[in-house]
Amino acid sequence: MSHSPISDQQLTQLIEASIFVAGKPVTIEMLKSSVLEEFNVSKKRIKQCLDEITLHYSDRGICLVNVASGYRFESHASLAPWLGKLWPDKAPKYSRALLETLSLIAYRQPITRGEIEQVRGVTVSSQIMKQLQDRQWIDIVGHKEVPGRPALYATTKQFLDYFSLAGLEQLPPLPQLQESKIDQLLRDPSVSELSK
Repeated sequence: MSHSPISDQQLTQLIEASIFVAGKPVTIEMLKSSVLEEFNVSKKRIKQCLDEITLHYSDRGICLVNVASGYRFESHASLAPWLGKLWPDKAPKYSRALLETLSLIAYRQPITRGEIEQVRGVTVSSQIMKQLQDRQWIDIVGHKEVPGRPALYATTKQFLDYFSLAGLEQLPPLPQLQESKIDQLLRDPSVSELSK
C-alpha cells in the first residue's frame, strides 16, 4: 500500500482538528490507525506535532492536555470562575467521606475496604463504594489472598481523565506526616480483613 505525503502544517492541522472533533481523548495510536492511516507518519513526528499544538495553545483560553486516555482540549483552570456561569447547575458536591475514600484508593491502590476503614477509623458505607464505581472512578482489580478474600480497589482511566491526569505520578504528593501515619495504620497487625 502506498502512503501519501503530508506536510508538517497539514499534519498539525489534521491532528488538531481530530482532537477537537473527537469528543473524547485521542491517543497517538488512534490517530495513526484512523485519520492518518493513509500517510506514512511516525509516532515521533505525531508527538512533535502534539508538542507544537500544546505550545501554540499555551497562552490561549484552551489548552491541549495529555490525560490517561489520550490528548484532549480543555479550558484553562484559571478561567473556571467565569466559565462556570455558562452552566447554572452546580457541580455535584461530594461528601468528605467519599473524598477521603477516593484519596486513599488513589494513593494506596490496590487497597481493600477493610484497609480504608482502618485508616479512616470508621466504616465505609456501601453507598460510597457504589457511587465511586458508578462514576467509573474505581474498580475491583482482584482479591487479597487472606481469609475472606476481600476485594482490592484501584482507580480507573476515567478517574485520571476526570481529574486531568495522565498517570498517578501526577497526583500531588501527600504531606510527609500524613503519609507516615497512613503507612503506620496500614502496617498495624490488628487490621483484620473481613469479606465485604
